Amino acid sequence: MSEKVLLKNIDPKNPQPVTFEQYVKNGGYEGARIALSKTPLEVQQIVKDSGLRGRGGAGFPTGLKWSFVPMDYQGQKYLICNCDEMEPGTFKDRALVYGDPHQLIEGMLIAAYAMQMTKGFIFIRYEYKKGAEILDRAIAEAEQHGWLGKNIQGSGFDFHLETHLSAGRYICGEETALLNSLEGKRANPRSKPPFPQIRGFLGQPTIVNNVETLCNIPHILAKGPEWYKKLGLNGNAGTKLMGASGRVKTPGLWELPMGTPLSVLLNEYAGGPSREFPFKAVIPGALSTPIFTPEQFDTPMDFDSVAKAGSRLGTACVIVFDEGDCMVAATANIMKFYARESCGFCTPCREGMQWIYDTVCAIRDGQGQPSDMQVLDDLSRHIAHTFCAFAPGAQDPFLSAITKFRHEFEEHIAKRTCSIAK
Repeated sequence: MSEKVLLKNIDPKNPQPVTFEQYVKNGGYEGARIALSKTPLEVQQIVKDSGLRGRGGAGFPTGLKWSFVPMDYQGQKYLICNCDEMEPGTFKDRALVYGDPHQLIEGMLIAAYAMQMTKGFIFIRYEYKKGAEILDRAIAEAEQHGWLGKNIQGSGFDFHLETHLSAGRYICGEETALLNSLEGKRANPRSKPPFPQIRGFLGQPTIVNNVETLCNIPHILAKGPEWYKKLGLNGNAGTKLMGASGRVKTPGLWELPMGTPLSVLLNEYAGGPSREFPFKAVIPGALSTPIFTPEQFDTPMDFDSVAKAGSRLGTACVIVFDEGDCMVAATANIMKFYARESCGFCTPCREGMQWIYDTVCAIRDGQGQPSDMQVLDDLSRHIAHTFCAFAPGAQDPFLSAITKFRHEFEEHIAKRTCSIAK
């Protein structure tokens, strides 16, 4: 069992959030205390040296991202936590917010100090209303004890933090769409450049970081970058929250060393197949990533290894299928989500997602035509010619499904029935 870092304070048998007193008793706010004794640039360098990469899915080096913020800027700068978490199959940030809210607050305080940002928002998924209430209580506790507000712990640094409920669309998880939503606009993505680090919320320098990313920061400051780098496997830094849902005996969420093989996650932690059928496929990084089949199950779960194997680590919350599952039906379910969540801004996405969904449903229901596979092939090449990453994210599981399980689609068309689903 690996060392628990992010989940160390959370008792799965007691679903109550960790209080301020409990958090401090377990070493909470020590990282912030250390950070406030250093210069902002020293804190940035510590995070760079740790090797922390963004845990929202992209894996961009966190300290490097922070360094793009102009430190000599005299106006207002903003720190925003992305807790939209509408990626199907993903529930890692929810566990952190509901279980240990002060860990996130401390991480945001340190990040804000490192970039000299005095205002922050936690942009939280609309359905996580209970999580917003938990955070609001924790923010009030932190203010009461001098860890938020003016002149924090006598340091002369001010940081004000509040929660903001999302408008409830999947695209709000994209950082520039999130900024538009936070400004009260329609949640369409923005063109880049300019990047948010230079011109973000209300036109001011802004950093958007994921919940899990920010929750790592207090531990890095408290124990040092060398300690953090040793937590991972094969040269990877830190731990990673990894989840499993679908056809496994024990669906759940675990904190494992970055680089833990997918097969270990599936068999040792998720308990292996939940039915009499062997595993057939997994979507390794929640819904918006290409599918893996069993010959890829030894892939280490880290950004570079998963990319080399042909997918993306994403949120590291895997969705599991077994040999009793029909991949045509699964693809229809996937594309139903994307067709519904398309913002409609780009024609290839707006029209293409619905077209794919309708065509796959026809094949699933025994009404497919031989020409449908050519239609799906053509659509797979064109739907990603869009303004933002939504359509490419939808393209990945769809394209891998019609490639790796093409025989199932062709059998459905030829026999007009499914011989697989059980």
